[in-house]
Amino acid sequence: MRLQFVGCGDAFGSGGRFNTCFHLTGETTNALIDCGASSLIALKKLGIDRNAIQAVLITHFHADHFGGIPFFLLDAQFFTKRAEPLIIAGPPGLPKWFERVMETSFPGSSATKQRFALELRELQPGETAEVAGMQVTPQIVEHGPGGPFFALRVEAEGKSVAYTGDTEWTETLVDAAHDVDLFIAEAYFRDKTVRTHLDLATLERHLPRIRPRKLVLTHMSDDMLAQRATLGYDTAEDGKIVEF
Repeated sequence: MRLQFVGCGDAFGSGGRFNTCFHLTGETTNALIDCGASSLIALKKLGIDRNAIQAVLITHFHADHFGGIPFFLLDAQFFTKRAEPLIIAGPPGLPKWFERVMETSFPGSSATKQRFALELRELQPGETAEVAGMQVTPQIVEHGPGGPFFALRVEAEGKSVAYTGDTEWTETLVDAAHDVDLFIAEAYFRDKTVRTHLDLATLERHLPRIRPRKLVLTHMSDDMLAQRATLGYDTAEDGKIVEF
């Protein structure tokens, strides 16, 4: 399996990085995990075939994780001439938030009939769902008001990847990521604890219970990025590829 960080930045462009968007591929797997507002730009920059993407898995509805959906869909409709089906899967409330983000970005666009089959699929916390050949298990995490917010565990082709999404520490992260092949974890600060976000010091205390085979830190603030050479952990970069 292969995961490319299309974008690994926070909501504020720290380090000049694109918003969160990961491209997961294998022999039959081809999906995005999150699709932040700048994702179409980043996908084009990396030369990724957007029509080959079978599903977009959403952790939550903040713009730096979900705001790229209108651009992705209108590009598919009018420029790449997509014909293959697409699944967008995310937390409960997805249809409402989909209409909202489409109408906010391009009024009238939510009523456009796509030239391809589009399915909006609501995932349920703690329940494993089959999405485009992947087994996807969401867990509720804590990221303030306006949820639900998910961490995601994705299993496909005998491999597993988990992503914290945006969250302060919560025990459901152990359920999401235990013994996973690749764990992508938010590390917004090194040792400064703030509500709704995860810091590395807190994460480190719980890693012995999670036991990921590989850990990559993402969604880092400017302060965290300035320290990344001294962290002792692998860190995400826009365009970086991890094979597992």
